[in-house]
Amino acid sequence: MATTPPGSPAGSGQQGAHPGAHPHPAPRHPRLDPLADRYAARTHGMKTSEIRALFSVVSRPEVVSLAGGMPAVTALPLDAVGSMIGDLVSGMGAQTLQYGSGQGDPRLRERICDVMALEGITDASPSEVVVTVGSQQGLDLVTRVFVDPGDVILAEAPSYVGALGVFQSAQARVRHVAMDDDGLIPEALEEALVACRVAGDRVKFLYTVPNFHNPAGVTLSEPRREAIMAIAERWDLLVIEDNPYGLLGFDREPMRALRARDSQRVIYLGSFSKTFSPGLRVGWVLAPLAVREKLVLATEAQVLCPPSLTQYAVARYLDTQPWREQIKLFTELYRERRDATLESLAALMPAGTTWTRPDGGFYVWLKLPAGLDAKLMQPRAVGAHVAYVPGIGFYADGSGQEYMRLSYCYPEPDQIREGVRRLSRVVEAELDLHSTFDTVDTGTFRAIRPGSGHDAESMVGPANSDTYEDGR
Repeated sequence: MATTPPGSPAGSGQQGAHPGAHPHPAPRHPRLDPLADRYAARTHGMKTSEIRALFSVVSRPEVVSLAGGMPAVTALPLDAVGSMIGDLVSGMGAQTLQYGSGQGDPRLRERICDVMALEGITDASPSEVVVTVGSQQGLDLVTRVFVDPGDVILAEAPSYVGALGVFQSAQARVRHVAMDDDGLIPEALEEALVACRVAGDRVKFLYTVPNFHNPAGVTLSEPRREAIMAIAERWDLLVIEDNPYGLLGFDREPMRALRARDSQRVIYLGSFSKTFSPGLRVGWVLAPLAVREKLVLATEAQVLCPPSLTQYAVARYLDTQPWREQIKLFTELYRERRDATLESLAALMPAGTTWTRPDGGFYVWLKLPAGLDAKLMQPRAVGAHVAYVPGIGFYADGSGQEYMRLSYCYPEPDQIREGVRRLSRVVEAELDLHSTFDTVDTGTFRAIRPGSGHDAESMVGPANSDTYEDGR
């Protein structure tokens, strides 16, 4: 009597087949990846970010990179830091090289509270802090804890590219909210909340980078901070405050954090990548105790615990080194490089080009003259030995073709001037190519109101007036 080989469904036509025969026919068109049909749905659409895609280009010595947001770590007292870490290992090796707590080293969590106090967060307890592998992991953990597939996340337009990658991996839907030169527009936030309610969408949280925004370079104004927190209370909205740049202001003391205004509605993400070292990969999440418990469980499931050695190194740095003075040194260095960028843009860029004027952080957000596409222009720029990040990487819907992010944190001022000179020539060449088809508009930099396809509120005046961004 004929039998059905194991794994073959009855009635599949496999009855009587040779016992060694494979129950599934070979595909007609073999794929390069034989496991393509087995991947989880959350991997669909994964792609390299616009920043990482440039790594092979910006590493070439002849290229001036205005792309990556790499801190100027050479400004650190490297001899002192090296000796500190050596003494740490030789004196506490049994602890620094061992497993640690999933929540993070208690001494480091105490010092993190001292750091946050500079931005008005004076009620934080070390028990509410979870140490992470950079604030990027913190954002991933928060998203894992709160977001189900199909949930809506509200985020500024444009938004930090690393956050968009996390949200995409969680299968969330991002709804962008317009910004201008004062940051996120409260009226646009309320409009988005109303639209989501009408559509029956479940909004899980607002994600915002309020200080020296990556990539836009703008800072959320004090009146808007109050307005946004009022909206959050009225709508029972959770806010994720991502703040890696908050201590790097050029012209004023750090602004009071959103978390300082509401300890239960705001989850705060911080990082030592911009104020000490990105290579140590130490960040943190400040969250209410109930949320903290879930974040610790998620951390233990993901990495067991954050690396002990780097935690001890940051804690020792904060204990023994003049870190506040070092931050001031960083801000003066970045101010000089910001000024070199803005002066070069004003002197060299053709009419119709506009940009933001950041008062801290790493980034300038530039809008090209009408008709130009930063992504399509990129090969010409690489050929001219200058690199930038096209704006489309900072929008979940792929818009932003007319924008680019310029980073001034890493190159020396003379390199920045040369990079802007090369970039201006590329823009002029692109304008020449389009002159037959387009009329160049000498208007202003404008925020894109998501979904409209049209410019919204004006951010900055004409390019030549005195007006006015990676990993976490």
